Amino acid sequence: MAGNIATDTGSLPEYYVHSFPAPGLRQIVRHITGNNANGESRFLSSDHGEHYRFMVEHQAVANIIYSTRETPVDLNANADIIKAHEQEPPFHYPNGSIVRMIDFGPGVESPFHRALTIDYGIVLEGVFELTLDSGEKRILRQSDICVQRATAHKWKNITGNGTLPGRMLWVLLDTKEVTIDGKKISGDLGDLQKEYAGRGNY
Repeated sequence: MAGNIATDTGSLPEYYVHSFPAPGLRQIVRHITGNNANGESRFLSSDHGEHYRFMVEHQAVANIIYSTRETPVDLNANADIIKAHEQEPPFHYPNGSIVRMIDFGPGVESPFHRALTIDYGIVLEGVFELTLDSGEKRILRQSDICVQRATAHKWKNITGNGTLPGRMLWVLLDTKEVTIDGKKISGDLGDLQKEYAGRGNY
């Protein structure tokens, strides 16, 4: 299994995330299965995910659990595993999928953003405040789920009244063009765009 990733911490603000997992959160294990030459199921690997990325000036760290670049997915000769391993994905893949886990530092808030995706957002650890651009808000606790349908929103980790880290998991799927009253909606990652620069669509 791969070990934890970390950077030099020095004198850092409380929100700073310097490792995966974020300090105070448990390490996760990802198991990938496949079929042997006899058609029997087997475990191919057990690790901690891959393509770690510190985000928003080390206020969070992302871990790609898996990604696919097409639907249906080609599993033959482990083509999907090879593709998932060889390249860190963009925010999302057209016609593909991404499972992204993010550890948030205490009190960390994402910028407002909208992607042309349908996102299944699941709170794994902690408490989060979800705010839409209309001003509406909801509180999500462990095991709560939000289905984001190409809507502008932001997340805030309010675990322990903003004193503890939190963790969320998102499954991102592509959508067809979205229109409202005949007007096409565009994706806008806002300040998050620089985190995915040069890695494809959003």
